[in-house]
Amino acid sequence: MLVASAALLTMSTAAPALADEKPGGDKDQPKPPAKMSTVGGARLGEPGTQVKLKANAPVLPKELSGRSWIVSDAESGEVLASHNAHWRLPPASTLKMLFADTVLPKFPKTQKHKVELSDLAGIGAGSSMVGIKEKETYTVHDLWLGVFLRSGNDAVHVLSAMNDGVPKTVKDMQQHADELQALDTHVVSPDGYDAKGQVSSAYDLTLFARSGLQKKDFREYCSTATAEFPGETKKVTKGKDKGKTKRESFAIQNTNRLLTGDIGISPYKGIAGVKNGSTTNAGNTFTGVAERNGKVLLVTVMNPSSGEPHAVYKETARLFDWGFKAAGKVDPVGELVAPRGADTGGAGKGAPGSGGAGKDATENAAHSSDDGSTGMGTALAVTGGVLAVLAAGVFVIRRRLPLPGQGGRRARQDSRQD
Repeated sequence: MLVASAALLTMSTAAPALADEKPGGDKDQPKPPAKMSTVGGARLGEPGTQVKLKANAPVLPKELSGRSWIVSDAESGEVLASHNAHWRLPPASTLKMLFADTVLPKFPKTQKHKVELSDLAGIGAGSSMVGIKEKETYTVHDLWLGVFLRSGNDAVHVLSAMNDGVPKTVKDMQQHADELQALDTHVVSPDGYDAKGQVSSAYDLTLFARSGLQKKDFREYCSTATAEFPGETKKVTKGKDKGKTKRESFAIQNTNRLLTGDIGISPYKGIAGVKNGSTTNAGNTFTGVAERNGKVLLVTVMNPSSGEPHAVYKETARLFDWGFKAAGKVDPVGELVAPRGADTGGAGKGAPGSGGAGKDATENAAHSSDDGSTGMGTALAVTGGVLAVLAAGVFVIRRRLPLPGQGGRRARQDSRQD
């Protein structure tokens, strides 16, 4: 489906880049645009599967139904393979990676906030919630656990209120996306809830993950499997403390099934985050980072259509398996570009302006800003887009926390949007 025959591979040390309409050949699925953004390289703007196999390279897995996906080396930024990488699609809660990368540096984790009713206004019906209560006080650390583990839209809205409101937060997120050269992304809601015009791409979601993983707190939260979350403050009705108030807590577990596992799916060896999502319009979306034998890969999958249980996780795992085997045996088909201002001229080799990026991408580029107020911080210190500290960060995380699958109960099925 995706590769030349074995005989052809033995005749050449570098097979040509290949493309098809869609893995599985499902003609009933929506078609990607004929031309998409070329940020990161011209091939990434072409529809279909893009891969350059060398001799003895493993073939891509056949069981792939995602409308869009991308496999990249988190450190070098090389894109090993992709499928409709720049197709602008609803992102669901994977957009919370951009929210976190934008807002997380603004508040110390020890800061406390008492929740007002207005903080919780505007949360979409059916949203995933961590269980934040009005008039209760939470630390910023608590709120970020709610965002990353339970994909809590209530936690997102409280943090947005602390950031001077949802409109300001949306503006900050859009500015930060432009700084990262994530030009497929249009932000409407900070939590990723379905909203008219809200889109991103597998390429952009990977940029958000890569930038977020520069930050120690981001790495910590996205790799946490289980935690205790503050509950309601209630009066004690029995015993020696009768009449006093006591605040209970309850356990929360990460909805990332490759991290915690579930019925029919095992935790992925080497996984260290990042974020899953699911809404009616977006289907299931996921970006993951994993390390194996010193190699750190990022995989994003958007909206698989196979109907296979946990398809977004299983297809991600297949792409991880392929990527670890293919490392060094494929030529890159593109790159993850550096943030603006991180290298000479503020652009990587695949930067816009070389033709094919699209009118809206060019306009976004013209209005981007290098203002550090949106939390570029460490990311801007990484020249050329190289993830200088990610591999070490993953090891630190995995030493401090139980290995995936060893830290708690299985995740329950959750029918809500997350």
